[in-house]
Amino acid sequence: MNRIIKIIFFLVLSHFLLNLNAAMGQEKIKIGLLIPMTGLNKELGESIIKAVRLAVKDIDSDLIEIIPKDTNTKPEKTLQSALELKDRGIKIVIGPVFHKSLLYLDQVQDLTFLSLTNKTLDLPSNVISAGINSTSQFNTIKKFLQINEIKKTLFLTPIKDYEFEIKEGIKKSKIKIFKEYAYNSDPTKLTNQIEEITNYKIRKQNLEDEINRVKNSIDANKEKKIKRLEQKYSLGGLNFEAIVISDFNESLKSVCTSLLYTDVSPKKKYFITLNQWFDVSLQSETDIQPLYYPSINKKNFEDFKDKFFKEFNKYPSHLSLLSYDLVGLVYYLSSKTNLSNIEKIFKNKNSFKGKIGIFEIKNKKINHKLNFYKIENNETIKIF
Repeated sequence: MNRIIKIIFFLVLSHFLLNLNAAMGQEKIKIGLLIPMTGLNKELGESIIKAVRLAVKDIDSDLIEIIPKDTNTKPEKTLQSALELKDRGIKIVIGPVFHKSLLYLDQVQDLTFLSLTNKTLDLPSNVISAGINSTSQFNTIKKFLQINEIKKTLFLTPIKDYEFEIKEGIKKSKIKIFKEYAYNSDPTKLTNQIEEITNYKIRKQNLEDEINRVKNSIDANKEKKIKRLEQKYSLGGLNFEAIVISDFNESLKSVCTSLLYTDVSPKKKYFITLNQWFDVSLQSETDIQPLYYPSINKKNFEDFKDKFFKEFNKYPSHLSLLSYDLVGLVYYLSSKTNLSNIEKIFKNKNSFKGKIGIFEIKNKKINHKLNFYKIENNETIKIF
C-alpha cells in the first residue's frame, strides 16, 4: 500500500514539475498602463482600469500582468511614471490618454506607448496614436461619397486646437474637396460666416428680385406664382451636394442650425460629420436629420457597455472600449514576437480585429476600419 502511495505521489509531483517548468518557460506579458488616477480625469482613469481588467479576464491568461501608473494628466507626472515602468522592465505601455501628456516621453526611448489620443501630429517617435484618428474617419466618409457618386462636397472646419489634425486627415485620405472653409464657432459670429459660405444674402436677394419681377409682370398666374415664391426663403441653386462639418456637441448643432437658417436643408444636401460616439442627444434633433457620420461598430460597443455594466454596475467611457481592445492587441502581438522587438511589428503591415473593428497597423500608425451611420427619425441606422 505504501508503495502505491509513493508511486502516485511521484507521478503527481512529476506532473506538477513539468507544468511548472513549462510555465517558467513562458515569459510574463507585462503591460504598463498610464492613466489619470488622480486629478480632474480620475473617473476616466478608473473606467479604463476596469476595462483593462475585463480584457484580462476575457483573455483568461495568467501570463498577462498589468502595471498601472498615474499621470494626473500632467506631462511631468507622466514622465516620472513612465520611468518607473521602465525600471520594472516594461517594454510596452497603454496610454497616456491625452495628447498633452506625451510631451516628455521621447526621453524614455526604451518604451513603446500606445496612446489613446486620436491626434497624430507632433508625436514623440516612440508614441503610437491608437485613437480614432481623422484619417480613419475621412477614409470612411470618402467611401460613402464614392458609393453615392457625390462629386461636390464642402468641408467646414472650426478654428480649434484640432484644426490641423482635420486638415491632415483630409489630405491623407485623398478625399475630393470641392471647397474648404475654416470658421469661428463663436455663436455671435457663426451665422454670418455660414451666410457668406452659402451665399445666403445673394440667394435671398434673388428671391426678392423675382417676387418684384413677377408682381410687375402681366402674367395671368402671377398671384399663384407670388404665393409659391413667398413660401421660399431664398432662390438660386447651391452648387454643392454635401457638407462635412468637423465639429461636435452643441457647436455641431449650432452649425447645422445656421445652415437651416440660410435655407440649406439636410433633406436636399447631405449633412455629414465626424465620429459622434452615438450621441443620443442628436437623435432628438429632427430638423438636422438625416445626419451621417463614421464610427466604430455600434453593436459591439453596446454589447461591451452591457458587459461592463454587469461587471461593475456602471457604464464605461468611450475610451474604455479602446483600452480593452489594446490589451487584446498587445496579447496578440506578443504571440508573434518578443515585446522587446515590438517596434518591428508596428513598422510592418498587420491587421487585428477587436471590438471597435479592424486595426490596421503600418509605419508605427494605427488606422481603423470604421462603419458609417445615419441618424434619422430618432434612430441610428447602419449604412455600411
